Amino acid sequence: MPTDDRIAGQGWSGAAPDRVRAAQGRRAGVVSRVLAAVVDLVVLALALGAGYLTVTGVVFAAAPARFAFPLPSQTVVEVTAAALAIAYLTGSWTATGRTIGDQALGLRVLSREGGSPHPLIALLRALCCLVFPIGLVLAAGPARRSLADLVLRTSVVYDWSPRSRLL
Repeated sequence: MPTDDRIAGQGWSGAAPDRVRAAQGRRAGVVSRVLAAVVDLVVLALALGAGYLTVTGVVFAAAPARFAFPLPSQTVVEVTAAALAIAYLTGSWTATGRTIGDQALGLRVLSREGGSPHPLIALLRALCCLVFPIGLVLAAGPARRSLADLVLRTSVVYDWSPRSRLL
């Protein structure tokens, strides 16, 4: 690891303001990470709502005369939301190293080798972020590493490079 908080091998391509270029490859702080998480929560809420509307449409198509909006239990909603969040985070981090929220804020999750996390590491990171969201507070410190970063040896860096696009 380099002596400052830059991650090795994070080059910049394209024109960008000096302030943005200077942050490229540095570990992301808590504010950027929280804002990215808020964007991801909106994405997940929209996906959950779309899933509910799909189920509702299927129920209506099956029996339009007896149609009533489905009322899933709180447990069903919580389990479905958790499964969707884990799948979304794991798939995004494994495929490109970033979620839609990360892409919007110019962040990327890196493994200790400097690439996208292995699927198992991405899964464990997603579980850690879901079960211990307060672990993100550690990213406010000088090391800018969350609980998940410390345990799984990952890093979240500023990366505006065009290597990946929105999913």
